[in-house]
Amino acid sequence: MHALLAVVLLVAGMPAAADGLALTPPMGWNSWNKFGCDVSEKLIKDTADALVATGMKDAGYQYLVIDDCWQVRRDAEGRIVPDPDRFPSGMKALADYVHGQGLKFGLYSDAGTGTCQKRPGSKDHEDVDARTYAAWGVDYLKYDWCNAEGQDTRDSYARMSRALRASGRPIVFSICEWGSTKPWLWAPGVGHLWRSTGDIQDCWDCGKDWGGLGVVKIIDLQADLHPFAGPGHWNDPDMLEVGNGGLSAAESRSHFSFWALLAAPLMAGNDLRGMSAETREILTNREVIAVDQDPLGMQGRKVRDDGDREVWMKPLADGAKAVILFNRGAAPASVGVAWEDVSLAPRTKVLVRDLWRKADAGSFTGRYEATVGPHDVVMVRITPQP
Repeated sequence: MHALLAVVLLVAGMPAAADGLALTPPMGWNSWNKFGCDVSEKLIKDTADALVATGMKDAGYQYLVIDDCWQVRRDAEGRIVPDPDRFPSGMKALADYVHGQGLKFGLYSDAGTGTCQKRPGSKDHEDVDARTYAAWGVDYLKYDWCNAEGQDTRDSYARMSRALRASGRPIVFSICEWGSTKPWLWAPGVGHLWRSTGDIQDCWDCGKDWGGLGVVKIIDLQADLHPFAGPGHWNDPDMLEVGNGGLSAAESRSHFSFWALLAAPLMAGNDLRGMSAETREILTNREVIAVDQDPLGMQGRKVRDDGDREVWMKPLADGAKAVILFNRGAAPASVGVAWEDVSLAPRTKVLVRDLWRKADAGSFTGRYEATVGPHDVVMVRITPQP
């Protein structure tokens, strides 16, 4: 499969990742958005079970990542120590359990002296931490940027990148410095993905004094970053809030659709153990996921802006286009895409497939138009016909 992807990428004129990791945006689950510091061995095992039982694993979710608060101190040799009360079996045994479910295991650390929740950071312990993670069976490291005053981002992240590569285990490296130093300009080759914004919040259009952002604000911050993403190096607009209660069904569909069109990592952040059928249907929509995981690896971009009505497009490896018709407004609106907007000749005949209805809309020439609800999207795949 990787050889086929590499061929596609070379044809597209884009380099494949040298280490073969994250050739498509990583998919998985992270504990922070729902659980914060309330993490435990039981939660992670239950979530691993739920990833399988709900069909999430079969839909492509594979990385199960424990965020902050799993670590408590360092031992006499400088090795990081997991919380013995919350993780009594240790991280190696927990990683083995996750791997036994056919999933991959991830952890969190920080480039500074302490994590955001004041647990031990990895500054000056990069080598020992990387070796420890490799010995435990870690497959993914999220690396934050708290308590790093006076440090240089490029140097700090390069240190851990080198340590991970020297560990002997393939570990996806997720850079989390919130887009503060434009990592899309320097992080390719250092990490496999990098946060391109501040932290997401479980709301549509809001902002927090400390930098938290609602979904639509994050979408706007991605609009000009499409030239910097590709296989093995992805812009990361943060984890998914689908299923956490702050978004309507329409807003959740929009959130998930945009993350797919933006070739973003799809890291679920909800409680998988009791999610609603509606939430599960959104998170496991394979036709939308296929847009995110398309091997061409191009990030989508805005191609038309008519105020509250917008059109976004992502080219796909088979020559089709994924298109979002987006309505920012508070009332239903008609939103249309002309073929010129998506680099097709006006007389081209195309098949339009609605990815949320999971049904073909029919054959069209010149343009396609649909009524879109407030804060909602119509997401279609436009395939030119012979």
